[in-house]
Amino acid sequence: ELIIADEPISALDVSIRAQVINLMNALKRTMGLTYLFIAHDLSVVRFITDRVAVIHRGRLVELAETEELYENPVHPYTRSLLSAIPVPNPRVERHRKVFYYDPTVHDYDTNPPSWVEIAPEHWVLANERELEQYRREYEERNRQRAM
Repeated sequence: ELIIADEPISALDVSIRAQVINLMNALKRTMGLTYLFIAHDLSVVRFITDRVAVIHRGRLVELAETEELYENPVHPYTRSLLSAIPVPNPRVERHRKVFYYDPTVHDYDTNPPSWVEIAPEHWVLANERELEQYRREYEERNRQRAM
């Protein structure tokens, strides 16, 4: 019922990766399997997961349903990881903005973080100051998408 897959496709050729992902998805549907899919390649994670947990230095920093996380990343580390995914369109790739994560921006020694539900089933590790900023950014992104 549960398969733990630690970097199961990282050393595979791209065409083989697609076959393995398709097989895993088919098995998930037909056999009702659950995967704990551990990977660094977030371009692949999107195609196999229902929920994504982002871990930085052994600490969970964000957790959400896959599409929610990819459309609305909140934690700066998550945003940096997603912005680094290559885009197959050369015009878009040339002009895309990469977000660089600076872990020194957090003042966790004086203002410790906690788990906060920023949207339904979308959790982020943040302190009070960060939470205000994350909520503003989240609402602004969603407002722009609605236009």
